[in-house]
Amino acid sequence: MRLSQRVAVITGAAQGIGAACARAFAAEGAHVVVSDVNEVGGTSLVREIAAAGGMAVFCRADVGEKHDAERLVAHAVDHFGRLDVLLNNAGIVHAADFVDLAEEDFDRVLRVNLKGAFLCAQAAVRQMLAQPPRDGGGRGVVINMSSVNAVLAIANQVPYTVSKGALNQLTKVMAIGLADRGIRVVGIGPGSIATELLKTAVLTNEAAKTRILSRTPMGRLGEPAEIARIAVFLASDDASYLTGTTLYPDGGRLALNYVM
Repeated sequence: MRLSQRVAVITGAAQGIGAACARAFAAEGAHVVVSDVNEVGGTSLVREIAAAGGMAVFCRADVGEKHDAERLVAHAVDHFGRLDVLLNNAGIVHAADFVDLAEEDFDRVLRVNLKGAFLCAQAAVRQMLAQPPRDGGGRGVVINMSSVNAVLAIANQVPYTVSKGALNQLTKVMAIGLADRGIRVVGIGPGSIATELLKTAVLTNEAAKTRILSRTPMGRLGEPAEIARIAVFLASDDASYLTGTTLYPDGGRLALNYVM
């Protein structure tokens, strides 16, 4: 098991990619703290992981609140004794044309997607630095869930696109600042993945689905489990020389110049 005995906190883990990552981490031997504002979904996932023989606990946290971020890390330490991996997966969207976007909606999205990642990472890194390193010398890994829209853009997804672009820079600046202290920081930038969020925000009709698939060379949506396998790799020693980079599982979308 690639993550045996490692302790991982995953935010936004009640559904979608976060839930798939929690399942995959537990299957690889990690002790997982499932975190979300959705208590029903989060506690249900913990029961599912336990039924499959894994180890997980739930902690409700609003990642945009510093106290909650710190309490989340403390919850991991209280239950499992340390923290080895933070997966910043919590994220929200808000659709509006640029000229119509309300200030409060811009702030609300950045509060979760960017500030939340910063607050959780800061709390997690402080714990990683305070605890003894694992065998092999590594002190921990932070994984930021970005998006292809950190590089590309969708006209009516202004705060989401801005937040993911900034998250990529947060990944880089954290990585170079922590490289000599035994902490790796990496990102994952998924393309169109078959999650609840995509279905409600983008896949509103058949024409929308056709439009998405037309710009995806592999001709299909990705699955949350495919992203989870990448997260497991990045959290493991198999990725021990990777830091400061974001991987893009996007079905070839970023490589596409134009649609025939």
